[in-house]
Amino acid sequence: MVEVKAMTRKYGAVVAAEDVSFEVHRGEMFGLIGPDGAGKTTTLRVVLGLLAPTSGSVCTCGLEPIRQSDQLSQRIGYLSQRFSLYGDLSVDENISFFASIHGVKGWKARRDELLDLLRMTPFRDRLADRLSGGMKQKLALACTLIHTPELLILDEPTTGVDPVSRRDFWKILAHLQREGLTLLLTTPYLDEAERCQRIALMDHGRLLTVAAPTALRQQAEGAVVEILARPKRPATERLLTHPEVADVQSFGERLHATLKGIDAAGAPAAADRLASDLKSQGIEVETARAVLPSLEDIFIARIQATESAAPVEES
Repeated sequence: MVEVKAMTRKYGAVVAAEDVSFEVHRGEMFGLIGPDGAGKTTTLRVVLGLLAPTSGSVCTCGLEPIRQSDQLSQRIGYLSQRFSLYGDLSVDENISFFASIHGVKGWKARRDELLDLLRMTPFRDRLADRLSGGMKQKLALACTLIHTPELLILDEPTTGVDPVSRRDFWKILAHLQREGLTLLLTTPYLDEAERCQRIALMDHGRLLTVAAPTALRQQAEGAVVEILARPKRPATERLLTHPEVADVQSFGERLHATLKGIDAAGAPAAADRLASDLKSQGIEVETARAVLPSLEDIFIARIQATESAAPVEES
């Protein structure tokens, strides 16, 4: 459905995406994952045909996005980061407007189907400006799907949405995928990336890796010990000085200590050693256990490995 080959996009001297290559297969949910400024949105805009690549090639739904933009617009749906519908129109009126833009015939049955799926039928007469953040995203999704696209592209669809609406939104996306829709999305949330069949990790415009989340965990170097200790800051500082610890990341109240030179089999014993070391410093340790690396652990490790391998520039 999407084929990106050695794509680079520059804004003057600024390189927003560099030598990016990946494919999105029909029927899968594919995620572009990375922090702000990683090049995710630029990559999506090139795939959509809103930007031309500086070099490389892009094929979307078998079409050239820039040259065949009119044909492509009938086969894809795009949900942007910002709410861009008409606040002074009702839910029904917004959907009707987008149906007319795409030339959809007999769209009322499709509208009713989408409103039922999104649980928005009771709100069909409400003005868009009076909807909550989560409801606005659902309305935008309905407008995006009214012409029944083959490929749905979403740019950080749940940013700024409350947790309940966020979970609801993902249930809807999973339902759409089961019906055969292909999804390409970006998100800064690593827990959302777990829902994708494959993900591409991006940082500073470059693609670090493309793989399934489970495969990334299996390929991860270094076991992880999860520690709940108080006070947290002295515990972090002590762990960073331990010879068996490569890095420490905070996840709420818990700490993830990435071990160096120790595999999963040796992680439980290492967890006991770390706990004993913390206790010897008067730090209270509630739990210390070996865990599978999270995607965030893996992502941070990949970024650090890339940065350490990069040549140092002389000022």
